[in-house]
Parts: sequence; C-alpha cells; structure tokens
Amino acid sequence: MALLIQVLVSGILLGGLYALMALGLALVWGVLNIVNLSHGALIMLGAYVTYFLFTGAHIDPFAALPVTAAVLFVVGYLIQRGILNLVIRGPMFNTLLITFGIEVILTYLAQLWFSADFRAINPSYAGSNYTVGGITIPHVQVLAFVIAIGLTLAMWLFLLHTRIGRGIRAAAQNLVAARLYGVSPKSVYALTFGLGAALAGVAGGLYGTVSQINPYIGGPLTAKAFVIAIIGGLDNPLAVIVGGLFLGTVESLTALYIGPTYRDVASFGILVLILIARPNGLLGRTA
Repeated sequence: MALLIQVLVSGILLGGLYALMALGLALVWGVLNIVNLSHGALIMLGAYVTYFLFTGAHIDPFAALPVTAAVLFVVGYLIQRGILNLVIRGPMFNTLLITFGIEVILTYLAQLWFSADFRAINPSYAGSNYTVGGITIPHVQVLAFVIAIGLTLAMWLFLLHTRIGRGIRAAAQNLVAARLYGVSPKSVYALTFGLGAALAGVAGGLYGTVSQINPYIGGPLTAKAFVIAIIGGLDNPLAVIVGGLFLGTVESLTALYIGPTYRDVASFGILVLILIARPNGLLGRTA
C-alpha cells in the first residue's frame, strides 16, 4: 500500500508539470487553430535558458523562470509575426509543416550550440525530501508542481478577468465579432503565441530540475502535450490541469504494474479510447 501511495504521489506531481507543458499548446491551438509541432522545441529552449542562467549567472533555477518566460515570449512573438502570420489563414496542413520545420531547425541549432550531451539543473537542495507518513516527496518536485499549477490557475484568471484575456477569448470564439469590438487579430495572435511560448519556457525550466535535458527532448514532450490537450479539451486551463494529472497518474501506475517501457503505450492508448468515446475531451467542448 505504501508503494502504491508513493507512486500515486509521484504521478500527481508529474501530472502538474505535464499540465503546464500542455497549457501553451492548448492556448495556441484554441485561439489560432494551429497545432504547434514546435511546442516541445520551445520547452527544450526554456530548459536550456534556465540551465545557463543557473550554471553561468548562478541564478537559482526557480528565480530564473521569469527571465526564461520573457526570453521565450520574445521568441514566440517573433516566430508568429515573422513566419506563422504569413500562413495563418492557410490550410492546417501548411501550418503543421511550418511548425514541424521550426521544430527541426530549433532542435539542430540547439545541438550545434549546446552539443547533444545530457545536462541537468541541480541546485544545492536537489536531493532534499519531505517525508510524510513514510512517503518520500522530493522538494524540487513539490516546488515544480506548485509553480505549474499556480501558473495554470493564473492563466485561467488572466483569460477571464483581464481586457487582453477577454480579447484572446473573443478571437477564439468569434473572430468577426471580435473585430467589430476593436480586437486586432494580428496583435492577439502574436500575443497568444508569445504567451504559449513563455509557458513552454517555464515548463522547460521546471522540467530541467526534475529530469535530464538534451536537444532531442522536444518531440516526445510535444506528443505528451498533445495527448493532454485532447484528454482535457481546449476550453479552459482547468481542463488541462485535469488532463495532466490524469496522464501523470496513469503513467505512474503503468510503470508500477506493467513496466516503465509501457508508459507511452498507456498514454496513447488512452488518447485513442478518449477520441472514440469522447472526441471533445473529458471536459472540453472543442477539440
């Protein structure tokens, strides 16, 4: 029983990070109608930005997250205005090809600049743990979980209660009506993609504190984010939290009872089942 509880706790902590990884993808997909295949590469870049701020500037990785978010926001904003905005009204296949091309370019640039070596962000407290009722909870994973869930809730409040957030939601729901109320689609789209990239950057920084990073982590993380966005739906960040926690728990239980090599099989098996039973996601209306 203690082992099961330990695995469930680990799955929930992992699921919070998964939710943050998927939030930026779901935001861009819901507003711009773009499945951003470069999302994982942006997570990877965020991990490297945090890593070099930690190793080069000696900034605590959690304190470095605002800088990472700002850097990735600029990167995302420029990608949307300079590249994606040119094909925003084109067929979805075109945007899939372009975002895939961006992912490939970012991956190989990262390999050229940073090498293919595995790296990790290990602050002095990386090995510290909490022990509650015989259950070991890593300090770093708790911090990553709290930040991930806090940012996801903050994004939900931002979309609901700020003028910019309402503009983003209006553009997602009815672009023609949004134009009539003075919403500029170009500005909203660039801002949304920048926010999605910033969230990806923070997720990458947190990922680097709990796992090793290299230039090739982007593809698998894009797949995870895609699965979570489908599971939860695209309606609001709270659905993404549910999807992330659900996937993290399922993966942990699969690793315990079947084997760690079957974690991804379980993830995509659940995706297939949900697409058959509830094509709009567990909590979503639009997928």
